[in-house]
Amino acid sequence: MKCFASINLVLLFLFCGSIVAQDLSEYQKKVFEKNGESIPYRLLLPKDFDASKKYPLILFLHGSGERGNDNEAQLVHGSKLFLKDELRSKYKAIVVFPQCKAQSSWAKIDVEGDFPNREFIFYKDAEPTNDMILLEGLLKHLKKTYKLDKKRIYVGGLSMGGMGTFELVRRNPKMFAAALPICGGANPEISKKLRKPYWWVFHGSDNQVVPEKYSSQMVKAMKALGADVKYSVYDGVGHNSWDNAFAEPELLAWLFSKSK
Repeated sequence: MKCFASINLVLLFLFCGSIVAQDLSEYQKKVFEKNGESIPYRLLLPKDFDASKKYPLILFLHGSGERGNDNEAQLVHGSKLFLKDELRSKYKAIVVFPQCKAQSSWAKIDVEGDFPNREFIFYKDAEPTNDMILLEGLLKHLKKTYKLDKKRIYVGGLSMGGMGTFELVRRNPKMFAAALPICGGANPEISKKLRKPYWWVFHGSDNQVVPEKYSSQMVKAMKALGADVKYSVYDGVGHNSWDNAFAEPELLAWLFSKSK
């Protein structure tokens, strides 16, 4: 009986694993190339995709732990949210998860000191990283390749990707309708470039990897300049506040209600 139960358990594990793999395989593997360099990305088209129709675009930027060139790791956090049948039926959009190279970043950021007492140095007007240049090239490519609803282009990201969200909006202040930075941060002096989109910012109060102060100081500076900002701080939560953010029941309803 024990042997039979063990076999059933293994089969169940393999079956569940195959479902996950099958789900994530709906994200098509793509590579964007520019000037001899490339950035891999995964693309999820709406159910019953119609090339003649316009769709919103959701761009999601991963954190430092998912960097590389396997074109898979960037789907670890957040990708399953957009695969839920009820959400795909209700909120039809093109969803893109690009992947940043190892040892690179979406934005130029320096760190002083050692964990857990380190300080992040965010720049006001730094030169773009190579991955940011490729990311902006990818956005142009997507606009040419698909009929996008240019009034409903959204960006979000977690940790390094949350920082990249602030930077991408700073560099393209009129492009996005809404932005979702999770446990990120930026230089508050860039806030005047961030007033156009609607914002929902997330952070865990007990985050030691990227302290909550980096989001709170951005929210304070942005609100002072008239930006429309929601801020969710999760008490007792550490760095993985993206789990809480993705579980927000009104997240996608809020996002898709925003238009330029």
